[in-house]
Amino acid sequence: MPKAARREQLLDTALAMVRDHGTDGLTLVTLAEAAGVSRPIVYDHFGTRPDLLLALYRRLDERHRLAAEQAVRAAAPTATEIAHVMSAAYFACATDMPEFDAISAALKGNPEVLAIQQRMLDSYRDWMAATLLPFSDLGAAALRLRCVAVLGAAETLGAELNRGTIDAGEAVEALADLIVGSIGAERRR
Repeated sequence: MPKAARREQLLDTALAMVRDHGTDGLTLVTLAEAAGVSRPIVYDHFGTRPDLLLALYRRLDERHRLAAEQAVRAAAPTATEIAHVMSAAYFACATDMPEFDAISAALKGNPEVLAIQQRMLDSYRDWMAATLLPFSDLGAAALRLRCVAVLGAAETLGAELNRGTIDAGEAVEALADLIVGSIGAERRR
């Protein structure tokens, strides 16, 4: 099997393991056993457990980002519609990719990983700000700061969604309202 295809197979297997059993049982050894490959193959692809978890995190982040970008491209060009599809895509990640939170939690505490996660979050914030800029009365720097606040609210709403205290529709509407209200778009609805 080509190296890239093998890596995808290993990541698919690792995601299934996390989905079924959480991250505690995911090691390079258990992944090799579950995938039916030798340990050196897994070590060659990932090196360490944090490297494996980070590869999974990046994969899920890429899927989430791609889904959000596609949803925005297909949306009507209004602040309200863009905010709504951004919100729906954000919470689809929480419900469609439950492994994301478990993997993120397993990566906590590693300074190198935290720096990578922060760069990914910064990139998402910048994408949000650039997408919302045509609908905002704010300057780029102020809008980026508002996106930081919105992402903080989104994380908290996501936690409530995962706890079952709100449903996805409530989370989407609340976040969309926060986005529209925070970007200075009242005159452009």
